[in-house]
Amino acid sequence: MNKLKELRFRASRTKLRAPKGWWEHRGLNDRDTYLASFERSGNTWLRFVLMEILTKDNAGFLNVNQILPELGTHMKMKPALPNGGRLIKTHYMYRPVYKRAIYLIRDLRDVMLSNWARDKEMGFSQYFDQGRGMDGYVENFLKGKVTRFGSWQKHVNSWLDCALAKNGNLLVVRYEDLRADTEPGLVEMLEFLGIPADRNLIRRAIENNSLRAMREKEEKAKTSGATLGKGTLLRKHRIDKEDARFVRSGSVGGWREKLNAAQIEMVGKYAADALQRTGYPAGLETPAQREEIAEVQA
Repeated sequence: MNKLKELRFRASRTKLRAPKGWWEHRGLNDRDTYLASFERSGNTWLRFVLMEILTKDNAGFLNVNQILPELGTHMKMKPALPNGGRLIKTHYMYRPVYKRAIYLIRDLRDVMLSNWARDKEMGFSQYFDQGRGMDGYVENFLKGKVTRFGSWQKHVNSWLDCALAKNGNLLVVRYEDLRADTEPGLVEMLEFLGIPADRNLIRRAIENNSLRAMREKEEKAKTSGATLGKGTLLRKHRIDKEDARFVRSGSVGGWREKLNAAQIEMVGKYAADALQRTGYPAGLETPAQREEIAEVQA
């Protein structure tokens, strides 16, 4: 990792990020709706699907941010919603400037593993594992020291306890439920956004953005030298490495095969209440469950 890249990375995990956060929130208005989530929760896939439904055009890494922008790139983007507002992606915890939002939640453990894979590939994991490998990374992730947006549990609670949750302007969607039964979940979102639900259009968008299709789109973007979001470089020489992919497996419950019992129990120590609140198991509650994990990983 070069020195400039290292400096930017370290600064993004300190209080120096606060001015950038303020800057990224300029130019918002009450008509905007937010597609909010913690990092690595399936937000990119969902934006691709929604873009195709909204525009009837094929979504790709080269155009999705022009239609459904990330926070910080939204200033000159045109409205995409019937009310004249934009649909803007954000990974921040709830802020009062947000007046209406869809909040996408994914199991903390799968989110953490996706971040771990990405950080290893980028050369960042060494700053969080404290020389203890995955054990150190898990602990720092749970303490909110790994990502730019704090801990998963505080992020979730900030949204579930926000004013929007009380006034009907927050739609909470679990990634796992959306993957299991995508069409009804999208219909619910479209109704929330005030957009007619065309079932044929929805099915086409789902088909066009399967895991295989998303990966093909990523490969196409890589060969063009495109960037993901606000500057994640798509490196041609790394396209064959699984951990280097922006689009990974999108697994549901993959943590059961990759985390050991001690790591799973550590997750429960820090985040049991938030996990249970959102319908996820808090940990391994019986000896039989511990044995099952050990057998899967054997």
